[in-house]
Amino acid sequence: MNRIPRPVITGFMCIAIVGIGTFGYVLIEKWPPLDGLYMTVITLTTVGYSEIRDISSTGRIFTMLLIFLGVGFYLYVVGHLVQFLVEGKIRELLGRRKLDKQIAKLNNHYIVCGYGRIGRELSRFLIQKYIDVVVIERNADRIPVMDADGILYLIGEATDENNLIKAGIRRAKGLLTVLATDADNVFLVLTAKNHNPDLFTVARADQNTAKTTLYAAGANKVISPYDLGARRMAHAVLRPTVIHFLELAFSDDDTDIQIEEFPVGARSPLVGASLLDSNIRPELDLIIISIKRADGTMLFNPSAHNHFRIDDTVIAVGESRNLMRLARRLNPPKR
Repeated sequence: MNRIPRPVITGFMCIAIVGIGTFGYVLIEKWPPLDGLYMTVITLTTVGYSEIRDISSTGRIFTMLLIFLGVGFYLYVVGHLVQFLVEGKIRELLGRRKLDKQIAKLNNHYIVCGYGRIGRELSRFLIQKYIDVVVIERNADRIPVMDADGILYLIGEATDENNLIKAGIRRAKGLLTVLATDADNVFLVLTAKNHNPDLFTVARADQNTAKTTLYAAGANKVISPYDLGARRMAHAVLRPTVIHFLELAFSDDDTDIQIEEFPVGARSPLVGASLLDSNIRPELDLIIISIKRADGTMLFNPSAHNHFRIDDTVIAVGESRNLMRLARRLNPPKR
């Protein structure tokens, strides 16, 4: 059952007290309703005006009771106001402390700088892939949205080194910066790389001229949403079937076909085995699209005689459950 909001209760109490006082004077003193209302208001507000009419002993007793009732009402209102302010502040402090503790425990997580439309979609997608995310957002108005999304966040400038340190920049695996201006993104990449040179950094670029600067600052990948959008629209016209397949493969929905990449760990039983001997195709019904070597060499459509090596990255397409089985073979979990 829904509880009645306190403001509604307070309003009803106020009307009830004024009504009791007004009709009390009307019944006891036989005053007109307007005089009873006036007497009730000046009594409850304690303005100190004298009685507008002669009042009987019973009326005086009623007035004293009305004063005590009014004082009790004021104490009730003030008490709940203080409780609301104190509880809200305490809840905010406790919530912030809880977030800070959770962030301090993270390792190999990703930091997303900016929680606008792009930042929110980025965070949502990473979390769906069971990746830990910390958001740094300057706009405090977005706190309710981040709370509703269940995001770990810090409020402040992403370019502030203190906020980056609080977000665990030295323990993070990657950083995605989608700040409003290219200048802020460049400065942020420089600052982040200074604290963690091995950090994988993806930066947004609004202007094509900023791409070179972002790469020079240390960004591993620079993305222009406008360029991507234009290419996507062009390919939708020129290669509609290919685009449809890629949309299915990269869809967030529970589609059967997915494209994934997996690292080859040192404990993998497939290290040193050829693609033919691995039996990936007959056992898992997967297609190996490419193998990226540790030195960056990319083997497209690798032959059956190509061997798996430690630190390779394997790109495969197939059903999700089979891709997960491949992931366990390529990088077995520690026991």
